[in-house]
Amino acid sequence: MRLLPALALSLALPLPHAFAEDLPKPEAPFAGVAADTREKSTPAFPEAVKAPKGAPNVILILLDDVGFAASSTFGGAAATPELDKLASQGVRYNQFHTTAICSPTRAALLTGRNHHQTGFGNLVPAGYPAYNLIWKKETASIAQVLRLNGYSTAAFGKWHNTPVWEISPAGPFDHWPTGLGFEYFYGFMAGETSQWEPQLYRNTVAVEPTKTPAQGYHFTSDIVDDAVKWLHNHESVAPEKPFFLYLATGATHAPHHVPQEWIDKYKGQFDQGWDKLREENFARQKALGVIPANAELTPRPEGLPAWDSLSPDQKKLYAHQMEVYSAFLSHTDHEVGRLLKTLDEEGRAKDTLVLYIVGDNGGSAEGGLNGSDANLGVFQGANTDVAFQLQHLSDLGSPLYDNHYAAGWSWATTTPFQWMKQIASHFGGTRNPLVVSWPGHVAQSQAIRSQFGHVNDIAPTIYAAAGVAFPDKVEGVAQTPLEGKSLLPSFTDPQIKSAHTEQYFEIFGNRAIYKDGWVAGARRYRPWEMFTDITKVFRGGFENDKWELYHVEEDFSQAHDLAEKNPEKLAELKAEFDKEARRNGVYPLVPIPEKDKLPLASVGKTHFVFYDGVDRLPAQALPDIGARSHRITAIIDNSDGKAEGVIIADGGRHGGFSLYVKDGRLIYVSNLFGQTLERVVGAPLPKGKSTVVYTFDVDFSLKETAKGLISAALIAKARPGQARLSVNGEEVASEHLSAFGGFNAIGTETLDIGKDLGSPVSPDYQTPFAFTGKIEKVELDLK
Repeated sequence: MRLLPALALSLALPLPHAFAEDLPKPEAPFAGVAADTREKSTPAFPEAVKAPKGAPNVILILLDDVGFAASSTFGGAAATPELDKLASQGVRYNQFHTTAICSPTRAALLTGRNHHQTGFGNLVPAGYPAYNLIWKKETASIAQVLRLNGYSTAAFGKWHNTPVWEISPAGPFDHWPTGLGFEYFYGFMAGETSQWEPQLYRNTVAVEPTKTPAQGYHFTSDIVDDAVKWLHNHESVAPEKPFFLYLATGATHAPHHVPQEWIDKYKGQFDQGWDKLREENFARQKALGVIPANAELTPRPEGLPAWDSLSPDQKKLYAHQMEVYSAFLSHTDHEVGRLLKTLDEEGRAKDTLVLYIVGDNGGSAEGGLNGSDANLGVFQGANTDVAFQLQHLSDLGSPLYDNHYAAGWSWATTTPFQWMKQIASHFGGTRNPLVVSWPGHVAQSQAIRSQFGHVNDIAPTIYAAAGVAFPDKVEGVAQTPLEGKSLLPSFTDPQIKSAHTEQYFEIFGNRAIYKDGWVAGARRYRPWEMFTDITKVFRGGFENDKWELYHVEEDFSQAHDLAEKNPEKLAELKAEFDKEARRNGVYPLVPIPEKDKLPLASVGKTHFVFYDGVDRLPAQALPDIGARSHRITAIIDNSDGKAEGVIIADGGRHGGFSLYVKDGRLIYVSNLFGQTLERVVGAPLPKGKSTVVYTFDVDFSLKETAKGLISAALIAKARPGQARLSVNGEEVASEHLSAFGGFNAIGTETLDIGKDLGSPVSPDYQTPFAFTGKIEKVELDLK
């Protein structure tokens, strides 16, 4: 039999007439095969696993850095009409909690366990099981469990739960979304990225945005477009199969990037300041019923200035920062609404459970007291001076700046609670809105639900709704029991008692315990201080922390500290925290990270070789040359004498370096947070093959501080040194750099050879500014 007829027969395809004569003509079907043998044969293709009958589609939405009172749906000033609409069709939970910071919240959310149990005790990897940031196999994700029960699964947007040393083209990939149960992923892998020029991955492969900001690109719009496409494809191929879709926006985490037309809608709406905004939010919350009638507005924390004490310049800057932020939230609401409208268009809204968590923690004070236009640079000493920021006020929200609002706004958006993101001891850090919609399965729409809840309740809620029994083992690994409790009974019974009666909280030593309507907590620092003196976070002395006590069953906003009046209850709860901390591996509190012990690909190496075409190498795969003398050697070919473009670049417009050829000259640019650019410009590049060398010799060696926590590479303004360019052994330029930009100073962009992807390090060119000659190799040596 010839190949084509055989192949067609195997695929059950119709055969061309010309080949029909080639087929054998048996006297009877299956001639020579015993009938009893046929009947007893095992089917050649196993039957696909089917989801339980009636299992709903599930859409889980998570926003980033949105305080309890930011959205209009919960009394805020930012218009969120799509969220309002969803709430009108479902229910709003006003006692739902997160962990107080990003990755830990996501780990607890997607597993149904406590964040320490998953390995995500905080954001900084340390050598303890609860803090190594390695997703435990014993804590399978919702996606893993649902996929094994007949669901299609996909994740879109921010993913911040893969060890940094595994985010590289070489993997391993078992802790990426596609290794943790999601059959499809499209988004970014870091804590933040530019919303205009993000570093994207599709599954495990780096990809570039399809449009530029000038062409209308924005990350939130992009992931919604991709999610809609995925839904359309799914419904075209397998409409009978339920899906689990996880959408985690980069909004509204810094940078606050949003189209100008959205910013314009909020002009002048925050001139009253954060003190007055708190009062306005509080009144709206009472009117909406999202807080009890007897709730009290808590006072401004010590260290945050009163609005009336500010200068006119401060007020001008800060008010506009909040205009940009509110526009960012409204734009996000609009884009998420487009995804939800797709359900209506496809007729799937009625059989889809939507769980919408409005923030993974409270509002963020990480911009500092002044806010910043170089947010990640704040960690390293970037300039946040008000006068400096006012010079480009109208550009906030654009691709040009990594902008964040002043800390006062984070307090305003957590009305009526105390504190904000990072402060796990108080509800300002941990209380976030939850909206649930499931047509036909939620009684008394628009009602407020006040059962105590936590992000670890979402997994058991989904399993209960889907009729899926949580397995004892997943892929042969015994599972840690679920910590969360299903919220499903409260969908139809507003008065049902909370099933979740106890929950501990801990982030960076800020800690609390909730039990039966009482909360005891200890706060360690003011969150905006973390960026002026990070040693406060790791200073120890936990035995001296002051504990507070609140009867939150009666005191909704934690307005009255009862620690002195009821020391017995405080002692009881402190002992309960200790018990839960030991059970969940919380101790030691705030373990000091040991960077040199991380399994980074660059550890122990001083010589690196990169070849033409290598791109999107992340910082964790590269040497830290921030405060070290080093040399870059590139062998290139300028055969026609007209070559130009990037030879090697790392970082982007908010920090990094680039070695490139423009107008025939070899140029090196050091970019410090987008605020300080220094160039070393060489002579014209000769024709033909050349060896070009850049050397940097630091003026002095910096000592590490804080027991190794802060490396010299993080002390930005103490990195001066002598920079030199040479071609074929002859020095062609020499300049003293006042503050070397560093190797990927902000850590979100990547290294590229022969081009500059993402945003440009130098304003002298537009990306990718690919080198038009040939690059044999580029070597980097640490001295």
